[in-house]
Amino acid sequence: MQNSRRCISLICVARHPPSLRATYGAVAAARCLHRVGPQCSRKKHETHVSTLFKPVQVQANVDCEDVGSELVGKLEKSELLKILNKFTQRRETKSLCSENGLDSYLQQQAFGSFRRYCIEAENLPVDLHIIFSDIMQGAGHIDDIFPYFLRHAKTVFPHLDCMDDLKKISDLRQPANWYTNARALTRKIVFHSGPTNSGKTYHAMERYLRAKTGVYCGPLKLLATEVYNKANERGTPCDLVTGEERKFGISENSPANHVACTVEMTSVNTPYEVAVIDEIQQIRDPQRGWAWTRAFLGLIADEVHVCGEAGALELLQKICETTGETVEVRRYERLTELTVEASALGSLDNVMPGDCIVCFSKHDIYTVSREIEARGKEVAVIYGGLPPGTKLAQAAKFNDPANSCKVMVATDAIGMGLNLSIRRIIFYSLVKPTMNERGEREIDTISVSSALQIAGRAGRFRTQWEHGYVTAFKAEDLQTLQRILAQTPEPLKQAGLHPTADQIELYAYHLPNSSLSNLMDIFVNLCTVDDSLYFMCNIEDFKFLAEMIQHVPLPLRARYVFCCAPINRKMPFVCSMFLKIARQYSRNEPITFEFIKHSCGWPFKLPKTILDLVHLESVFDVMDLYLWLSYRFMDLFPEAGNVRDAQKELDEIIQQGVFQITRLLKNTEASQEGETPNYGMRRVTHVKEPRLPSASRGRLTDRLLAQGLLTPGMLSELRKEWDAQQGGQTAASTSSKESQEPATDSDDEGSYPGSYKKTRRKRRK
Repeated sequence: MQNSRRCISLICVARHPPSLRATYGAVAAARCLHRVGPQCSRKKHETHVSTLFKPVQVQANVDCEDVGSELVGKLEKSELLKILNKFTQRRETKSLCSENGLDSYLQQQAFGSFRRYCIEAENLPVDLHIIFSDIMQGAGHIDDIFPYFLRHAKTVFPHLDCMDDLKKISDLRQPANWYTNARALTRKIVFHSGPTNSGKTYHAMERYLRAKTGVYCGPLKLLATEVYNKANERGTPCDLVTGEERKFGISENSPANHVACTVEMTSVNTPYEVAVIDEIQQIRDPQRGWAWTRAFLGLIADEVHVCGEAGALELLQKICETTGETVEVRRYERLTELTVEASALGSLDNVMPGDCIVCFSKHDIYTVSREIEARGKEVAVIYGGLPPGTKLAQAAKFNDPANSCKVMVATDAIGMGLNLSIRRIIFYSLVKPTMNERGEREIDTISVSSALQIAGRAGRFRTQWEHGYVTAFKAEDLQTLQRILAQTPEPLKQAGLHPTADQIELYAYHLPNSSLSNLMDIFVNLCTVDDSLYFMCNIEDFKFLAEMIQHVPLPLRARYVFCCAPINRKMPFVCSMFLKIARQYSRNEPITFEFIKHSCGWPFKLPKTILDLVHLESVFDVMDLYLWLSYRFMDLFPEAGNVRDAQKELDEIIQQGVFQITRLLKNTEASQEGETPNYGMRRVTHVKEPRLPSASRGRLTDRLLAQGLLTPGMLSELRKEWDAQQGGQTAASTSSKESQEPATDSDDEGSYPGSYKKTRRKRRK
């Protein structure tokens, strides 16, 4: 009987594909090795990487007839469970799992899935049924289960069959080899090294304008637009290419030989005589660094001129060693004098014409602007969230000697992209929130590079303020600022990389059941990078958008493009519009201007409060999103012209709002007195108001409102509840003849209804 069973088993094994038969050989070898003594070698896999692979649900056997039972009889479920438990606990089984790429996490998942599959199935595949029957009858060995378990595990985790392919796809050790056309040239690399206001970009641009063909790659739309305007003014036809805009120096049907573009839009397929890459130190940026790396390695140009701070030189030289190129260095000194003052500003009463107070938050922008204008001085305001037209208008207002506006309040957005006539830079604070390589928000002292970039804006060559000055607002910050500015920029260590759409598509081919966010996670964790030169850029913003539209049915390539959209994920209105647009696109319905008008509340009115202004800035970003998508999906975004016209009108409305920002602040304060919450600014005049809750003035409330986690209506209700609670407590204290100290305003770290300071009972006399 046992011989006949063995015969059936051998026939079943012979019918298996070669891969399964090979696994039988591995099982036998493992059994022999176990008897001799030495254990099988184990490959090391990071458990946290394995957790990224999501198990696939295995369908039950679809055979209608239970052939296995007809051949060898039914299986007792209790006996089957004992065999499976014994199989999963064997040391040899775990060793074989490790040999086949299953670490402890994958083993646990696969064992559980296999156990459920075997116990819950109405009938098992005939070959597996016979193997279990043989083991129950003593005619088979428990290790005979392993090939079937492994087959099941590879169904649950498809990556086990293609791990080598996945690692090859994500091998990023030699990014220079991705650009074969650039490697076919012997490019001349010229590095224009120098601080701000040293003329380094000017010399590179002169070579660009003299060339027969050229491309300028800048970090900002403002800079690309400035080059576009200057080139055309000097008689060199130049086209403008940004993510949201195209302009032509000649005509749409006749491309110019020169192009000014944002660095992400750089073409690595078009040959040029001269290419200019500006602000090359941004190659180390955790979010955007990959774009500078791509441009530097991929531009097909006879001459590549890179401009930036001296700290980038060593990294560029090392990268050029991998391309077989050399770097010619041209060093520049600052054209004007820059002096760090011996005393801090101390008070806004000491602000003088030509001063620019640099803040690192909107909160401080609003506070400082309000207080300076309260002293009778007009203020120009610039921060990152403003439209380009509004920034230029504010810069023109400040630069105009005939204008009454002589003081500017700005964020570090002035560090690049704007020509400003500044006499003195005043650092309101030296602490700045940043994002590290892991996507975590950190608050730290500004870097040497950032401090030098901002301070260098004072004393511009050939302006009314050629001698620049720098100081701090607070006396305690001055010594730190002096120490920072005395240093040279820290050398760059690594350049950024980012997965391409082609690489993610190849991953999706091998892992069809994984989401885009999951594919990105797997790629980043499996990729091999030359750590001495490169790092993987942060993908948290990409993943945030991918998870937001995960439930929206989109082709992978379109989904990838949507997730590359330049969106500030801290703006709830922009994110909600992004989701609406993705849904409409998935239904193959055109996203029309009427759709945008209806969703954004067109026509717009002049803002009356800061919240109104912030909303208009969000709407501007939504229109930017539409224009960005219109150049990638032209058929379903057909009204880019109308949206662009509306955006220009909106830019003018925002300009008017910023011009009267003090009035907006006053209106907001007035609305606060009417129990409307604060919209992100600190009150400038603090009036003592006993027993009045400070819920509407704290930083916590500001953050909750800005993130969309708390609405004005919710805050109003909370305040009413707080007042009612306070009334009840007062009545109770009166009836019991116990008096309490009045609640006072908390400090500016923020409070909320119910978090008032504990009161102390007075001792009875």
